[in-house]
Amino acid sequence: MGITYATDIGQIDWDALKAAVAADDFDNGRTPEQMRLSAENSAVNVFAYAGDEIVGTARALSDGVCNAYVVDVWTKTPYRKRGIARRMMEIIDERVPGQHIYLAADEEVRPFYEKLGFTRWDIGMGRVVGQWLQSR
Repeated sequence: MGITYATDIGQIDWDALKAAVAADDFDNGRTPEQMRLSAENSAVNVFAYAGDEIVGTARALSDGVCNAYVVDVWTKTPYRKRGIARRMMEIIDERVPGQHIYLAADEEVRPFYEKLGFTRWDIGMGRVVGQWLQSR
């Protein structure tokens, strides 16, 4: 079965997606509603499908001018190493031309991103304001 890609969030079953990422140990604690809000507030969303099943996601936040930040890159474990994440990243690239793309990556996946042209930076920092995932 071939993999297809979509950028429309209108057809997403957020409960099913939440269950899929949780079952694949990629759950950061967001509710299905929070996942939907995250997607709505993103500049680019990419979903990889095997038939009707979502087997990959990636999204980018962007100021629309010079900076984009890639988050939530996930490929369901049985579908990894088939070029799915690479294609999702290419789709993001196509939608943020001329922008600097930043992402945070665990050590074990850094070689993958290096193959896509990313370089390691050891200058990033972060913090959580208030309680994690608490809405305003």
